[in-house]
Amino acid sequence: MQYYKTTITAVGPEVEALLDGGVLILYADGAPAELAEVSVLHQVEQQADSTPPVGSLLRVGQVEAVVTAVGETAWNKVSELGHVVINFNGEDVAGRPGEICVEPVNIGALQAQLSAGASIELVF
Repeated sequence: MQYYKTTITAVGPEVEALLDGGVLILYADGAPAELAEVSVLHQVEQQADSTPPVGSLLRVGQVEAVVTAVGETAWNKVSELGHVVINFNGEDVAGRPGEICVEPVNIGALQAQLSAGASIELVF
């Protein structure tokens, strides 16, 4: 099942620094400038009402990671604001309620996939 599909429209100048710490922030187009600087801006194409379960697959371009935890408010934020924090730490409990945790990936490979026109998907 496809839970989410979105297309990257812009990558903020501070995204790379956050990725070095294993964190990727998504915000829908139209985010305030201070948020856009640290975010991957995107335009949602498809979104399910139900929260993706642990074990779902996050795809960023050609890079894939298994979802290990979903914070209690993460999917609501995605639905309402197009906003989510993705933490590539592999934790089985989200440290913050608005966070989705996924298994670690090669950060250099992930950075190479972040460009306008690339897609981000959550599937199960």
